[in-house]
Amino acid sequence: MSGRDPFCQPRRVRHGAALTLVFASVLATGAATGSFSGTDRKSEPEPVRSAAPAGDRDRHEDVARAAARAMADGKSPMEAAERAVSRSGDRWGAVYSRGEYEELEDALDGRYTGVGVSARRERDGGIEVTEVRSGSPAADAGIREGDRLRSVDGEEVDGRPVTEVVSILRGDAESAPAGTAVRLGLERGTRAWTETVRRARLSADSVTVRTLADGVTVVRVASFTKGVGARVREAAARVPSGTGVVLDLRGNSGGLVTEAVTAASAFLDGGLVATYDVDGDQRALHAASGGDTARPLVALVDGGTMSAAELLTGALQDRGRAVVLGSRTFGKGSVQMPSTLPGGSVAELTVGHYRTPSGRGVDGKGITPDLEVDPADPATLERARTVLSGLGR
Repeated sequence: MSGRDPFCQPRRVRHGAALTLVFASVLATGAATGSFSGTDRKSEPEPVRSAAPAGDRDRHEDVARAAARAMADGKSPMEAAERAVSRSGDRWGAVYSRGEYEELEDALDGRYTGVGVSARRERDGGIEVTEVRSGSPAADAGIREGDRLRSVDGEEVDGRPVTEVVSILRGDAESAPAGTAVRLGLERGTRAWTETVRRARLSADSVTVRTLADGVTVVRVASFTKGVGARVREAAARVPSGTGVVLDLRGNSGGLVTEAVTAASAFLDGGLVATYDVDGDQRALHAASGGDTARPLVALVDGGTMSAAELLTGALQDRGRAVVLGSRTFGKGSVQMPSTLPGGSVAELTVGHYRTPSGRGVDGKGITPDLEVDPADPATLERARTVLSGLGR
């Protein structure tokens, strides 16, 4: 599993993977209003007494009442709300300060605070730098791909989850904003040294396209931030005729659901992408017409493929459009609704779940690949090319 600092778990563990959720600010808001218009601007959390279904209002109002009582008693409304969410048993429920929620929205818009590195955990538990963004603080400090990260601010990181490590690198929007320093312990071969870099506001580069020697095009999507769906469609349209596409979704922690649907439209000629329910009300997401349905396509996934990326994977697999290679995906297929609480914090609670076109539930189960291979094995891409060759014939 690999991680990138704009889309990883924050240092505050109780939020967990919630910061990677994509339904919270787009799909859930659209579900509440029955519309997906306005998805290309920031979606504001709704007041507790919004157009949400009755069951959802009850859950949000329970949390809001806990926050209001705490305020009246001179206690922290946010901490009270967090306790109420924890008692609800909602594994994806979360409470954010207003600043944290704005940070999440910025991340979905493709902006984030970090040092500009991606990392992965090696089999021995070590953390290896897999990418250094050009022009980032890490690049300016001379950090390179392949360097080992041994510590952050004096704390050893070997053996820790990679999402936790890159979260620490990224820092907290309130206590460690852009401009704050972070001390990195690094290793390159026999050389070990410490480098101090300052976090900066960066823009995510969520789509990268490269062409292999045999003409196969690899489209890597790191997350579904604003505009990514159109970029995937543009990349697919530029692929030379007679060649295949590898859609690399490994480590993709999600993004805007509408962007995932747009990306699906690059390879589907209309039709169902997913269904979802909000308190029993069934709805559907459809691809646009005109996508390329003939070009050989392989999707690469792993345990870090989450949420909107799973929605896309399930649609391509169920509709026979792609062969899926890798390992079982994360298993995040639920819909969250945001609401503003007394004191200004924002609560999100689960209100529904989505299913693939064939009716499979994803939450807690993930997507099983058609061909299970080690997604971290360097030979995985070669396996994908072999599959593409067979599909072409």
